[in-house]
Amino acid sequence: MDTTPRVKMADVARTAGVSVATVSKVVNGRYGVAQSTLARVQEVIDDLGYEASLGARSLRRHRTNVLGILVAEFEPFSTELLKGASAAVAATGYELLAYSGGGRGGDVGWERRYLSRLSGTLIDGAIIVTPTVVAANHGVPVVAVDPHTGPSGTPTIDSDNRAGAVLATESLIALGHRRIGYLGGRVDLDSAQQREDGFRHAMAAAGIAVDESLVAIGGYRPETADGPARALLDRPEPPTAVFAANDLSAIQVMTVARGLGMTLPDDLSVIGFDNVPESALAFPPLTTINQPLQQMGAEALRMLVDLIDGRERPSHVRLSTELVVRASCAPPRA
Repeated sequence: MDTTPRVKMADVARTAGVSVATVSKVVNGRYGVAQSTLARVQEVIDDLGYEASLGARSLRRHRTNVLGILVAEFEPFSTELLKGASAAVAATGYELLAYSGGGRGGDVGWERRYLSRLSGTLIDGAIIVTPTVVAANHGVPVVAVDPHTGPSGTPTIDSDNRAGAVLATESLIALGHRRIGYLGGRVDLDSAQQREDGFRHAMAAAGIAVDESLVAIGGYRPETADGPARALLDRPEPPTAVFAANDLSAIQVMTVARGLGMTLPDDLSVIGFDNVPESALAFPPLTTINQPLQQMGAEALRMLVDLIDGRERPSHVRLSTELVVRASCAPPRA
């Protein structure tokens, strides 16, 4: 159980060096606060995770019948989850509010700030997608999708990342590849750690030593994957295949490879993970591991509704993954 004391308005005032009345004005959007002071107070509110809306709970008589889905940003992974949650909400009597404060996956603590703005008066519960911090006490019921590592009392849902990574690596080995590069994801997420573990397990099971110079961190984003992908491929003896821990990174590997004059899949095979719509539109179409993202979104929403209504549900749900074969992989050149 989370016993961390809840941050109070007086804590914000003391840290910001202003009066409680000034903090109250900022929280309630009233006039009479200098812009520099407002910015300082808001920064402290964000840093401390002050749940400003919770003070209004006593004024609330009924549920809002609104559920939130909170994402650091709207990108292919979170958008597919949102589609699933949106389809599932129709049968529940709730409405769905999708919210992004413009943060990014590396912005530690973004979900705490988002919840502080929405919980108590706007939403009855929330789905948080790839949170960096998962705690037991959020102020409202919460379900986390693909969470940060660490113990938590928060219900979670993910896919079988390790098994999917084993499938991806085995498929490259079956084609004859032995010099296989791995471009990992965000190191703070369970999914990235499980996928690397699956890659290493499959290589060991096949009796192939992992060349550590061909293992890099791509961070799940095209811009963060670009440099590591270039380092993997622009070398005297590049890998004959690369397993990238998500589709966006895999597509970036393909872009870098073409820029280096490689032909796909003759010179380089590439496999991804997620099966977002962009993977089928890549050139060549990307072989990948499908995790049922829309099903994950729908299941997360049903878990949240059951949590709000007091129905028993598993604290963790894991969905299966499968290989989707397209045109980006082939046997290595003789």
